[in-house]
Amino acid sequence: MQSFRSLLYRFSTMTTLPSSAPDSTVTKKPTRDVLLVSIWRGEADEGDFEAHSVPAHDNQTVLDVVSWVQQHADPTLSYRFACRVGMCGSCAMMVNGEPRWTCRTHVSKVADDGALTVAPLRNLPVIKDLVVDMDPFFDKWVAAQAVHHPSHSRADPMQPVSTQTPERISANEAIECINCAVCYAACDTVANQPDYLGPAALNRAWALINDEKDAARQEILDAVSGTGGCHNCHSQGGCAHYCPNELNPMASVAGLKRATAMRFFKGR
Repeated sequence: MQSFRSLLYRFSTMTTLPSSAPDSTVTKKPTRDVLLVSIWRGEADEGDFEAHSVPAHDNQTVLDVVSWVQQHADPTLSYRFACRVGMCGSCAMMVNGEPRWTCRTHVSKVADDGALTVAPLRNLPVIKDLVVDMDPFFDKWVAAQAVHHPSHSRADPMQPVSTQTPERISANEAIECINCAVCYAACDTVANQPDYLGPAALNRAWALINDEKDAARQEILDAVSGTGGCHNCHSQGGCAHYCPNELNPMASVAGLKRATAMRFFKGR
């Protein structure tokens, strides 16, 4: 997991936010040619929103706006991005109070009367400005045993895996997660219960339990049925609503609840 973190952190102009930042206020009236943008500035739990007037353009994304501020108004602004085309998920931020990939969020769809508020992802520690510390997010993947446990070595012959079994279909429905933490930021259970493993880690655990190539399915069930595990989910659905890849972590968590309950009544 460390190598992935290192890769993610490389692509930075960097920054992050407290789980609940104060509301910003915009005093000037926006015009059709200008966006009034409030951007969170600060470190850890100390900071405030800073207002900027940004030229408005057709097909402008929120990431374009943040980049304009850093390039033309305040070069000290820290934020994170990489691919700019919705492949990496590293540019996720809170936009008008909702977690989004800023590279694929068009201003025209989210601006409130020509105004935008941009803040770091909720539920993660703020490093600086719009950059959050992703370590707690990935640590929970490890805690959920949501990493592949090989059942064969490279010396063994490759074994075919049917794509049509119910288990493989369930696994396939959960594997497109790119670790952007949008679902984690959207989760009210995480906000109120910091030790909750979160929808992304549990979604991955469900994919592995349904993967016949994984050799530690019982260990995964042990990990997700304990403190902070799947039974803490309140099924509010924020994770599924906001997932940019249209995954349904809530359904994965429901699958884990069924699997752990069945194992309990069967006595393992």
